[in-house]
Amino acid sequence: MSTPLQIGPHTVQPPVVLAPMAGITNAPFRTLCREFSAGKGLFVSEMITTRALVERNEKTMQLIHFDESERPRSIQLYGVDPATVGKAVRMIAEEDLADHIDLNFGCPVPKVTRKGGGSALPYKRNLLRAILREAVSGAGDLPVTMKMRKGIDDDHITYLDAGRIAVEEGVTAIALHGRTASQHYGGTADWDAIARLKEHVPEIPVLGNGDIWSAEDALRMVRETGCDGVVVGRGCLGRPWLFADLVAAFEGRTQDIARPTLREVADVMVRHATLLGEWIGDESRGVIDFRKHVAWYLKGFAVGSEMRKRLAITSSLEELRSGLDELDLDQPWPAGADGPRGRTSGNNRVVLPDGWLKDPYDCAGVGEDAELDTSGG
Repeated sequence: MSTPLQIGPHTVQPPVVLAPMAGITNAPFRTLCREFSAGKGLFVSEMITTRALVERNEKTMQLIHFDESERPRSIQLYGVDPATVGKAVRMIAEEDLADHIDLNFGCPVPKVTRKGGGSALPYKRNLLRAILREAVSGAGDLPVTMKMRKGIDDDHITYLDAGRIAVEEGVTAIALHGRTASQHYGGTADWDAIARLKEHVPEIPVLGNGDIWSAEDALRMVRETGCDGVVVGRGCLGRPWLFADLVAAFEGRTQDIARPTLREVADVMVRHATLLGEWIGDESRGVIDFRKHVAWYLKGFAVGSEMRKRLAITSSLEELRSGLDELDLDQPWPAGADGPRGRTSGNNRVVLPDGWLKDPYDCAGVGEDAELDTSGG
C-alpha cells in the first residue's frame, strides 16, 4: 500500500490526482474517472480564471459546479493579480464553493504567457509570493496547492525558487510538471527535477506530473523521484479507467489492469456523451462536445478512417450508438494503446511581455487583461 497524501485536512489514498485540462475535466469526465477509481483519488476542475469567477461569469459558474458525490471538491484557479486572486479565494471560502484550491502556474499557452501568466509568472519571484500570500490568507481553513513547470526555458529555471517561496507562504503541496514552458508537451518529462524539488522542499508533499501513460509509470515515478503522489493528465484522455489501474497498482494489485474490449469502450463512450448532455442540458450539444474524445477512445482499435470521421460528426446519442454498433466490438484491447496521447508539440519560443526577463524580482507590467479563459499545464 502507498502512503496516503495529505492535502490539508483531506487524505488522498491512493495519492493520485486528475490534472485540470481545458474542455476535458468537467463534471461529467470527473464523474467517469471517479466511478472507475471507486471514489479514490483527487479530481480537479477545469482551470477557472479568478477575474471571471469574481465577476460571476455565467459559463464560469457552471464550470465550478460539482456533483453531489464529489468530495473533496477541488477548484483550480488561474490569476495574475494578487488582489483579484485574493478576492476569488475569499469568495470560494465564504460561499463554500470548494474544499481545496489549486493555483495554476504551469500553462504554456502563448496567449497566457504573453501576458505574464501561467508558466511565465514564477520567474517574477515577488509577484509569485504576493499571489500565494493573498491566496493562503484568503482561503481560511481551505488548503491551497500550486502546479508549476520547471521554468520558462533551460536558461530560466524557476522551480526551486518557486518551491521555497511556496513553503514560506503556507502552500500545502506542490505539483511539478517536469517540462519547461518552451517544451510545451514535447520531448521527455524531466523526472530528476521532481526528485530535486522533493529534496528542496521536504516540508510539504511534492507531486510529480509528466509522461504517466500507465499505472506502472506512476509507480516508477514515485520509486525514482521519491515524490508523494502523481498528477495524471493526457494519459487518461479517452481512458478514464486508467484511474482503476492506478488504484489497483498503488494498492499492490498490479495484475488488475484494465484491458477493455471495444464493446466495453463503446459503452463508456456512450455514457460519457450521455453525462455531457445531462450536464449541458441538451443531448445534441453534449454529443457535439463529446466529439473531441472519439479519437482518443478509439486509439489503436481497427476502425476505418471513414467510420472514425463519421463518429466524430455525430450529434445524437442514437447516431453515436448505431455507429459504434457497426464496429467489430469483440476486438480486444490493442497493443500499444497505452502509450502517449494528446498534444506532443515541443520546442516553442515562449512569448513573454516586453522586458519580462530583465529583472526576476520586479513585478510591474502584468495587467488585468492577462486573465484569459484558457487552460493547460
